[in-house]
Amino acid sequence: MNTMTTRNGLNLEQMTETVGALSADPSLAQFRFRASNRWINGGANRSTIKGFYGAGAEDTSRTTPFVFTNGEPPVLLGNNEGANPVEFLLHALAGCVTTTTVLHATARGITIDSIATELEGDIDLQGLLDLDPDVYAGYRNIRIRMDIKADCSDQELDDLLAFAREHSPVCNTVCRPVNVVLERGKVAQVSAA
Repeated sequence: MNTMTTRNGLNLEQMTETVGALSADPSLAQFRFRASNRWINGGANRSTIKGFYGAGAEDTSRTTPFVFTNGEPPVLLGNNEGANPVEFLLHALAGCVTTTTVLHATARGITIDSIATELEGDIDLQGLLDLDPDVYAGYRNIRIRMDIKADCSDQELDDLLAFAREHSPVCNTVCRPVNVVLERGKVAQVSAA
């Protein structure tokens, strides 16, 4: 009989085993995620995500790639082929902060009843279009509003959210300078099948 214990949809035994394995062998914590992208036309392009390296091996659990179409709204010369990349960044940030919150709530013994999040980001397109050299091309501000209900005090929730902000990989990447290298080179053909 399976007596798996879960909290917030996470298997507590598996979580303990994973943390123990990573603590015992920090090399297993080294992951390399990958995405490939092909331009379609105008502001439309398509990203494909399938394989990654982690826990000491190439992952083979995904048999079908995830495919995401990036587009632009008409006001930005597109045809609404998909969300635009800065909107995908908000999606990635929301997903990562939420997952990090759930993971660490679980580790702290907090049961979450619900989480709903809204994000807004402010961009001045003068930076993208190089109309003003003093205007930064990316988001100037991002606001995350999280409505979270859980079986703990408001102070515990505030502490959890502060911790999640600091330990979410996407939030941490957005909140600090990260080295990004953009170079020319051959790219393998990718199938979106």
